Amino acid sequence: MGGERVLRHHLADRLYHWTMAAALLTCLFTAFLPILGWKFAWVTAHWLAGIVLTAAVLFHIVRAVVWQDFFAMVPGPRDLHASWRFVTRALGRRGAPPQRDAKYSLLQKLFHWLVAATVLAIVASGLLMLAKIDTPFWRRNPYWLADAQWGMVYAIHGLCAMAMITLIMAHVYFAVRPEKLWMTRSMFRGWISREDYLRHHDPQRWPEPDAGLKGSR
Repeated sequence: MGGERVLRHHLADRLYHWTMAAALLTCLFTAFLPILGWKFAWVTAHWLAGIVLTAAVLFHIVRAVVWQDFFAMVPGPRDLHASWRFVTRALGRRGAPPQRDAKYSLLQKLFHWLVAATVLAIVASGLLMLAKIDTPFWRRNPYWLADAQWGMVYAIHGLCAMAMITLIMAHVYFAVRPEKLWMTRSMFRGWISREDYLRHHDPQRWPEPDAGLKGSR
C-alpha cells in the first residue's frame, strides 16, 4: 500500500483476530460466570463458541502455512541480538543502539507461541469434552476415556482457561499503552503510517508490503 500508509494486516487476518477474540471471550464468560454465581443456560453457548474457535484456529493455521510467511513469526538469531542490545542499553551500558524489528519483535513472537500453545490445548481438550454432552448432531458418549483420563482432560482445559485470562489481560494492557496504540489501530483499519513503519521496522527485514504480497502477514 503506497503513499502514507503501509499495509500491516489483511482484512482476512483482522476478521480472524476478532472472531477468535469473540469466541474465546464467550467461552471464558460462559465457563467462569456460573462459578461466580451467575445462573443461566451456559452449556450450549459454550460449546458453540468452542466450535467457532476451533474453526477460526484451523483457518489461521492453514492461512499461515499456505498463503503467508510462516517463518515471520519464528524467532531467529537477529531477534535475539536486537533484544540483547535493548537490554544492555536499558541497564545503562554503552553499546550499539537496538536494531529495528522485522514485522514482529521477539516478545511478540514469544507471546504468539505461548497463546498458540494455550489455545490449542483448550481446543483439543474441549473437543474431547464434547463427547460428554448431547447436541443436535451427536449423542453423548462419556465412555470414550477412563475416569482418570477424563480428569486429566478437565484439568488441562481448566488450567489453560485460567492461563488464558492472564494472557488476555496482558494483551489488552499492552494494546492500550500509548506507545503501542499505533499497532492496535492497525488491527482495526489494517494499516500503519509510513512514519511508524520507518520508526519501528527495518525495511530490510520487513520490506514494505502491498496488498498482494505473500509476506504481509
